[in-house]
Amino acid sequence: QYMSGFGNEHVSEDPRCPGALPEGQNNPQVCPYGLYAEQLSGSAFTCPRPTNKRSWLYRILPSVCHKPFKPLEEGHLTHDWDEIQPDPNQLRWKPFEIPKAPQNKMDFVSGLHTLCGAGEPRGRNGIAVHIFVCNTSMVDRCLYNSDGDFLIVPQQGKLLITTEFGKMLVEPNEICVIQQGMRFSVEVFGETRGYILEVYGAHFELPDLGPIGANGLANPRDFLVPVAWYEDRQVPGGYTVISKYQGKLFAAQQDFSPFNVVAWHGNYTPYKYHLEKFMVINAVAFDHADPSIFTVLTAKTTRAGVALADFVIFPPRWGVANNTFRPPYYHRNCMSEFMGLIKGHYEAKEEGFQPGGGSLHSMMTPHGPDADCFEKASKAKLEPERVADGTMAFMFESSLSLAVTKWGLQTSNRLDKNYYKCWEPLKSHFNPKCK
Repeated sequence: QYMSGFGNEHVSEDPRCPGALPEGQNNPQVCPYGLYAEQLSGSAFTCPRPTNKRSWLYRILPSVCHKPFKPLEEGHLTHDWDEIQPDPNQLRWKPFEIPKAPQNKMDFVSGLHTLCGAGEPRGRNGIAVHIFVCNTSMVDRCLYNSDGDFLIVPQQGKLLITTEFGKMLVEPNEICVIQQGMRFSVEVFGETRGYILEVYGAHFELPDLGPIGANGLANPRDFLVPVAWYEDRQVPGGYTVISKYQGKLFAAQQDFSPFNVVAWHGNYTPYKYHLEKFMVINAVAFDHADPSIFTVLTAKTTRAGVALADFVIFPPRWGVANNTFRPPYYHRNCMSEFMGLIKGHYEAKEEGFQPGGGSLHSMMTPHGPDADCFEKASKAKLEPERVADGTMAFMFESSLSLAVTKWGLQTSNRLDKNYYKCWEPLKSHFNPKCK
């Protein structure tokens, strides 16, 4: 069950304990049912009201009840952007391999692999792109990210995500955001794969609409927030709470489930969104509108109009532009563009770019349609046509210059070293005698 609305002030209590929310105040001397009051702040106390984020949680035991944190092996999770030489080339990855169970059991945390990123969490400015591959559920352990927000894009297999605020079922073609500090555990139902955009120092918000007006793109009412659900469960063998802190992992033990929040209220929550709800805006005369019209969520910088990170999708839509080369145009960009494919075939590169893989076109690195796409689109009869039916591609775009990890370039063994060849057949059509 869910409540709807992006950034709303929500109120929720588990129906097993009616009246669990205190009336008229946040922190009474004694809370209903003998619960503990705990505030989770997602912004500075003094932020202006429109950007002030916090929720009050009413729980059986406070989250402070745990043994000291100790370092945990990070595996392929990193924020070391200098471990290998930079690579300005166009990069494309084949679908990332999911380990087979039971030979190699891997849950969501152990299956995190950092592909690229920039900045660093201590300075509260940066992003990272991770791939997750897993085949088993998290059992008696949860994760919270002290560094920033996770925008999770499942590509294969659904995720049942238990959070302190309640449960969310997130399937391919849906996304979810777990914001900084929120504890969550991921249950999977077989071989599972997806992408994560992590941002340090900003929260995701809906982009401004400007001349588009009041409606369009992702509408606030289509974002869903879980309802309160708790378990009062003792774990004598030890429950492991994992913290991602300054790019490293740390683990602490406690003897009870952290999902013991009976009621909560506030505007700082996890949420999910179905990409089919996106209201596409497009050009209906000639040429292309910029791909920014496909932005679902943005994490802003202090520079107006410049994003720390944008989450952009390319959903099914109509193409009707007159006298126009309709696929994406050739381009060099002052932003970094990581693309992934959830399903189908991306219109600019029908071969090679596969679901579960990805591509990175770094800052000012040229890119665009492959030779086959260019020739077809240049000769196509221009009439209204459906674009990207059965497909969902997306882009993580950032104003930061992204470094690729050693895992991404070497260890994963998924880099397509022949990617550049898709442009080699492009030939000159120049004829100085023909206008």
